[in-house]
Amino acid sequence: MFKELHNLIATRPLTLTVVAVPDGKIRVCVVPQSLEDDDKANKRIRNRKEVAEIPKEAIKALTTPLSLEGPPEKLDAELPGILAKYVNKHVSLQESLTKASAEIDQAVAAIEQRDKEKSKAAKATKGEEKKTSDKTEDKKGGQDPKNDGIPSLWCTQPSNPSSESSQTEEEVNS
Repeated sequence: MFKELHNLIATRPLTLTVVAVPDGKIRVCVVPQSLEDDDKANKRIRNRKEVAEIPKEAIKALTTPLSLEGPPEKLDAELPGILAKYVNKHVSLQESLTKASAEIDQAVAAIEQRDKEKSKAAKATKGEEKKTSDKTEDKKGGQDPKNDGIPSLWCTQPSNPSSESSQTEEEVNS
């Protein structure tokens, strides 16, 4: 009996109870215990729109008990075979969940990497836009106000220095 349970016991603790019931029968219950790591993969998922979680029913199935009742002779004959099938199904489910957990880890890592690359690209784009706008402002700032084509509202247009000097000379002569 313990030989058949060994593969299950190696990965998960279990409770084994044996009880005498009326009519000379025995009830044997095998109850796998839950582990903290059972729901660990689902806790790592941040973006549930892109990564599906492991169904809670599948995780709960890891703790499905086995209960058998019968006369001692019948249990002696059939219990090892029934336990072997139970353990094989349980181990198969555990392997499937472990594989799903690994795939979730890979998907989460890929999404995090993609998001990092997007944020780097966005920062680089913003940096390029800022450099371009700074260069454009520098070019505008270095231009002659006469050439920008926009009349100034607060300042008078500078007068032509040659025409001022000729007016001054005429006023002096008069």
